[in-house]
Amino acid sequence: MKTTFKLAVIAAAVALTGCQSATTLNNNEDYTIVAPSLRADFIRGMDISMLPVIEDLGGKYYQAGSEQDLLKILKDNGVNSVRARLWVDPAAANGDAFGGGNSDLAKSIELGKRAQENGMSFLLDIHYSDFWADPKKQQKPKEWDLLTFENLTQKVYDYTAEVMQAHKAAGVVPDMVQVGNELNGGMLWPDGKSWGQDGKEFDRLGLLLKAGIQAVHDNDSGKDIQIMLHLAEAGDNGLFRWWFDEITKQNVDYDVIGMSYYPWWHGPMDKVKANMEDVIARYNKPIVLVETSFPFTNENGDALGNAYSETTPIEGYEISVNGQAQYLADIMTLLNELPNQQGLGIYYWEPAWLPIDGATWSTEAGMEYSGDKWDMGNSWENQALFDFEGNALPSLEVFKGQ
Repeated sequence: MKTTFKLAVIAAAVALTGCQSATTLNNNEDYTIVAPSLRADFIRGMDISMLPVIEDLGGKYYQAGSEQDLLKILKDNGVNSVRARLWVDPAAANGDAFGGGNSDLAKSIELGKRAQENGMSFLLDIHYSDFWADPKKQQKPKEWDLLTFENLTQKVYDYTAEVMQAHKAAGVVPDMVQVGNELNGGMLWPDGKSWGQDGKEFDRLGLLLKAGIQAVHDNDSGKDIQIMLHLAEAGDNGLFRWWFDEITKQNVDYDVIGMSYYPWWHGPMDKVKANMEDVIARYNKPIVLVETSFPFTNENGDALGNAYSETTPIEGYEISVNGQAQYLADIMTLLNELPNQQGLGIYYWEPAWLPIDGATWSTEAGMEYSGDKWDMGNSWENQALFDFEGNALPSLEVFKGQ
């Protein structure tokens, strides 16, 4: 059951230092926000990996005009889990940071602590790269580049064990761990690439994944840590069957299937639903939509073009706060209603990434390392759940459910 309510928003009058432009909510405007009916144990998560850098640069967040800690705002709006990405060494040999949150071990521990202090669960997303790892690139950490495959496999185990031990020493044991990020093409290229090699791609990928998974279990502090394997393109059933069939043949032991779904890239929602239902039945594993988002405006908060800046509706949802809220309500409902309660929940990707100077997708050093074409800026601010000045949008209230 869904209910609809009207919400008036009071926008803070404090401008964020470094913003090149600002979208501020109209004090008198009403928003129609749909509250989905969700199970009590439904994951209502956020990936807030950029937060430490944004705060260091002076970024602030507001709820109804009052400055508050972001984690408190999220908790008050129903968020119950935090995801943090982890890169091995996100800096050049000369020490220049790569950007994108510079998501090193210290930051993942910080975010895990803050999540658990606020009564939230913690999902650790290990990329096994120094920078962004996704279907188009899975670069080895620079210090691992010349390792033999045998030594690389051992390094995956040793590194994962060190990560888990460091979190344990800090009092932050994750509830769930991703071994790899958006693994469509495998990991640690070319050794762990899932296609275009010699026919033994999944033999090697399976060994690398098993090494990371074993290290998590060997250093779990007695906690039943769930292991997630994560692919992008949630609407592509052929991809999921191919990849997970091969992983099943390799006897890779995991608990949860993670999916990314960005509707302007990954196609119709009905295909996502069909894929999720098929995957649950085929592999007897639950699903988490571990990355998703939706734009609340087509305006730009900085000099970099947005990942989606069109005015055209996406899957029938208008580009607006209301459209963002409706999309969220519908995708949460889809997950919540999957068979046998096997849709565990969602994580919204970078809901608090503000257009503040220095909070970059990539620095010059990062672009040189990765060869990526992303500019030094932020293409995501129009998909946040906060306006360009850090005011919570009404769409954030969808996470409260009912």
